This record gives sequence, C-alpha cells and structure tokens, in this order.
Amino acid sequence: MDFDHSPRTTALLGTVRTFMDEHVIPAEPVYDAQVAAAENPHQQPAVMLELQATARELGVWNLFMTHGDRGAGLTNLEYAPLAEELGRSMIGNEAANCSAPDTGNMEILAMYGTPEQQEQWLDPLLRCEIRSAFAMTEPDVASSDARNITSTIRRDGDEYVLNGRKWYTSGILDPDCGLVIFMGKSDPEGPTYRQQSMVLVPADAPGIEVLRDLPMFGYRDRLGHGEVQFTDVRVPVTNMLGSEGDGFAIAQGRLGPGRMHYAMRAIGMAERALELMCRRATSRVAFGEPLARRGVVREWIARSRMEIDQIRLLTFKAAWLMDTRGNAAARSEVAAIKVAAMETAHDVVNRAVQTFGAAGVSDDTVLSRLFAITRALQIADGPTEVHLRTMARLELDRYKEEA
Repeated sequence: MDFDHSPRTTALLGTVRTFMDEHVIPAEPVYDAQVAAAENPHQQPAVMLELQATARELGVWNLFMTHGDRGAGLTNLEYAPLAEELGRSMIGNEAANCSAPDTGNMEILAMYGTPEQQEQWLDPLLRCEIRSAFAMTEPDVASSDARNITSTIRRDGDEYVLNGRKWYTSGILDPDCGLVIFMGKSDPEGPTYRQQSMVLVPADAPGIEVLRDLPMFGYRDRLGHGEVQFTDVRVPVTNMLGSEGDGFAIAQGRLGPGRMHYAMRAIGMAERALELMCRRATSRVAFGEPLARRGVVREWIARSRMEIDQIRLLTFKAAWLMDTRGNAAARSEVAAIKVAAMETAHDVVNRAVQTFGAAGVSDDTVLSRLFAITRALQIADGPTEVHLRTMARLELDRYKEEA
C-alpha cells in the first residue's frame, strides 16, 4: 500500500487549502448571518454563490466524482485528503459542490442512470443548477436495515405510484431541490434483496408534502432534513433507476464511497477542533499559567493527534482497497472507518469544548455545531452498531472452516 499523494492530489491539495483558508473559513460568519437574515432560511445565501464561483475558477469543483468523465477523475485515495480539507468547514463541501446527499445521488446517477436520466438530472446537479434529496429513512421502522422499509412503489400502466412516509430527507427544503431519489418496495413478495427499487421523482411532483424540518440536537441545516409524506405520487416508468429490484444493490454501491467521504470530512472536523484547542490552550490563562502547561490539556492534545493520524491511515487503506480491489473487498474497512472516524472526531471535539469551557458550548465558536454533527453522524448512514455487526460477521467468517 502506497499512501503518498499523487502529483495531481498534491497540486489540488495546495489549491484547496488556499481556498479554505482564504475564502471559505472567513466566509463562515457571513454565511450564518445571511441565512439568519433571509426570509426563507433554506435559500442559498449570496456568499455561497460567490464561493462556488471561486471554486470553479480555481478548479476545485466536483472533485468527488470518480465515475465517468464528468468529474475530476480522481481515485478514492486521491480524493480522500481533499475531502478532509473541505471538511474543516461546515460549508466547505457545499462551496465545492461536494456535499451530501448530492454527491451520493450524482454517483449513482453516473453508475446506473440512463443517458436521458443523466442529461435531465446528473448534468444539472454537476453544474449546481439544482439540488437533490435522498428519501430512504422512515420514522416507523429501523430503516438502517433496508428490508424493513414499508414505502411502496406500485406499477400502474406506464407509471409508478409511490406511497410512504420518510424522514431526515436531507436537502428537501432547499428551494433549488429538483430531484428526490425515493427508495421503496416494488415487489414485497420477491427475494429478500430484490424487493426494493429506487425511483427518480421531481421535487415538485403532486403528492409530496413536507411535514416539518427536523433538527439535529437543536441545529437546523440550511438544506433542511424533512419529514415527508408521499401520497399517490406518480412518475413515468422511465424514472426507475436501474431495473426493478436493484434498489438494495444501488444503495450498497452508494454507501461505500459515501462513507469514505464522511470519514475524511470527520477527520477535517477533528483537525479544525484540534487547531482551536491548541490555540485556546496557548492563549488562555487559568490559575496563573496558560492551559497548555496543564498536564491534562497536553494529554488531550497528544491523544487527539494520535487518534486523528490513526483514523486517517485506516481511511486511506479503505480508499485504496476500493480503488484496487472493489467496494466488496473493502467492506470491513469501510464499516470500520464509519465507526472510528465519527467516534474519534466526536472525542476530539469534546476535548476542545472542555478546553474552551463556557465558550465551547456557545455559538461563539464552531465547536458546538461540530459536537452535534459528529454525534448525529454516529447514527446517520447506518448506526455504529450496524457497522460493528458487519465487521464482526466478516471477521468470524474467517474461522468457519475451523468450527
């Protein structure tokens, strides 16, 4: 395994760091102020449009896209350190058109979409002319197990009729949301992993009702996390993504790279928290000396550095395996990074909050927001326990022949 940056990654990494340090991070308070002042808090603020224009000029646009010829053409391993840099800011990924759920939706459109579907949905998403949402999670079942999904996709002539209630459908409240990818059961009596399908749904289709915007630990994202009712929503059969029954396989294909993206973003969040912790420790005086001279604070800093570097290497390994041996070969490592990256990031943020004291729990720094999201991401995209279950099963499979 060779984790040295490729020449292209090295060049892009310098550009992305400059973009983040000189443009994105200084724009964070402006972004928050514009969102707070807007009549519609889900409307894209003007400063984001400026950041996206800069990202295009600098060539740091759609870096995540590894499929086809529509993106930067980077491997997962090449993109990983860039995802970390973008993850240092809550708005970094959006500024480079590398934010979820659009990234995952664009990837599966590139992999499974027909040329007509790609022209209608993928190309506008890559140009950020529209945004998208992914409707999988349901409030009444443990939908981290896709077999439990109760939403239905019923064929009626040349149309599919969709019914069901979804929640934490991220992106649905953005006025620019033009596409919802809906996952439901099209064949409830079929083989277990062929019951589900995914359908492309225009966001303004009749029968879609956003019931409420759901917070995460009291924070509300600009894109919104909607609880959404789908009632007799009709779309043409040509809006099926892949073939009927492909939904589970498509979801699995979407999750591998997506979890690597989440892991690297989490490492970026942890690096941001560690930087803030170190700056606070050297400047804050308590009981007659800087916090940096306190043994417990030095231990927090040392442990944070070790843990961040460890999870970065594990994530690089997962990315390398996906590139060289395929997503299936990296299944255990992908599960591992989803668990370890979120836990590590949350632990580092927690230490930074403690170092800041009262300021750490306020909104005067980004730490409280990072605390909330790193905790929420231990549930989102599959809870920690599901990934540990997968890892344990794969590990135990190695010993079956000895039993």
